[in-house]
Amino acid sequence: MGKNDFYKIGEECGVFGICAKGSEPCAWDVYHGLVALQHRGQESCGIAATDGAVINYYKDMGTVGEVFGERRLESIRGNMAIGHVRYSTTGESRSENAQPLVINHIKGSFALCHNGNLVNTSALRDELQEKGAIFRTTTDSEVIAYLIAKERIKISSVEDAVLNVMKIIKGAYSLLIMSADKLIAVRDPFGMRPLCIGKRGEDFVFASESCALTAVGAEFVRDVLPGEIVTVENNRLKSVKFETNEKSSLCIFELIYFARPDSIIDGSSVYEARKQAGRILAREHKVDADLVIGVPDSGIDAAIGYSEESKIPYGIGLVKNRYIGRTFIYPTQEQRERGVEIKLSAIESSVQGKRIVMIDDSIVRGTTSSKIVTMLRRAGAKQVHMRVSSPPFVWPCYFGTDIPSKEALAACRYTIEEIRQSIGANSLGYLSLEGLSKIAPNSKCGFCDACFSGNYPMEIN
Repeated sequence: MGKNDFYKIGEECGVFGICAKGSEPCAWDVYHGLVALQHRGQESCGIAATDGAVINYYKDMGTVGEVFGERRLESIRGNMAIGHVRYSTTGESRSENAQPLVINHIKGSFALCHNGNLVNTSALRDELQEKGAIFRTTTDSEVIAYLIAKERIKISSVEDAVLNVMKIIKGAYSLLIMSADKLIAVRDPFGMRPLCIGKRGEDFVFASESCALTAVGAEFVRDVLPGEIVTVENNRLKSVKFETNEKSSLCIFELIYFARPDSIIDGSSVYEARKQAGRILAREHKVDADLVIGVPDSGIDAAIGYSEESKIPYGIGLVKNRYIGRTFIYPTQEQRERGVEIKLSAIESSVQGKRIVMIDDSIVRGTTSSKIVTMLRRAGAKQVHMRVSSPPFVWPCYFGTDIPSKEALAACRYTIEEIRQSIGANSLGYLSLEGLSKIAPNSKCGFCDACFSGNYPMEIN
């Protein structure tokens, strides 16, 4: 389904890495970690491992289960490994752009995985190409890798090379970098993309979300701090901090939509943040109704919170077909128009004759919401009141969240009343910016809400 049909926010990428003390191969652990992070990208994936001498790797288009079988995993030998699941934001959807990227240079080799998006990619790429650089991909990740290799030639360690590169690159990034004998985790100075540290016995584990630590039996230790470079070498962990005065700015949409509900990010439970958003939404936009339902998946937790606060019963009114993968195609326009109905269906016995409050995480273009409201009415819903657990999108994102230009955003083109009429709901209410600021009271970080407020944490070139 193309973006011009039923637009939803694109998933982030996910990264996972492990450094094991013993000689057991780690590819299976990375496989399990990537499966736990599959929600962050279904476009392509890859795993790289090292035995201390060479880096073995494989990557391809598809989900983790589609790309990796037992024979393939057994061929990726090494007791240190990193992996990646990808959703493209910068760079086209093609196999060359799959990660990890493996770079060979005069002092050795390293593999790199990246979650995020740089805002000065074009300038850096142009400058490098003018000096003779040749790029194999269209991603900003390769720009980062090239810069690290360039710095590594001049200095004694990969960590120092990364530290120098952090002075040059600008934007959102969480990186895992694996050389023959080191595993390095890096988080940008704003902490815009999540990255955490886990421990399993004497093994160190890194992941975009804590749910992936659980998948391999590791215990959460802490989050990588904004601007921190964490290195595992000889089974010891050391840390270097990139000095910055920037205020931490985790992408708020990690809590609203991207992350799995069982993850803890920078001190905040994703599940509790979504429920809190629903509670605040119920206080801000009250309505007389018979049933609260959530649009699967991320709308469900907010719907539970809305129900708890409003005392309106919660129920399951929509079911998601979980077996339609990324390769599912729509060969005709008629089938494309039916795309939402193929992915979602209403439970008639649950919604028939009732006034429904339908909770979703966002409205981008509004087409999807219109299809779902129509679906509920056909199933017999008497009224459909839509509530959105985020404010209206009015600004594009430059940091890896695939939010389109202002011209494509419904809230930039129409009033809330016009959007309500367009989607066919009886009423429509969004979470306020003030309400959004209260969904994670126990957080250890600040947040970037630029797609809602226009207040970007850094200057955009």
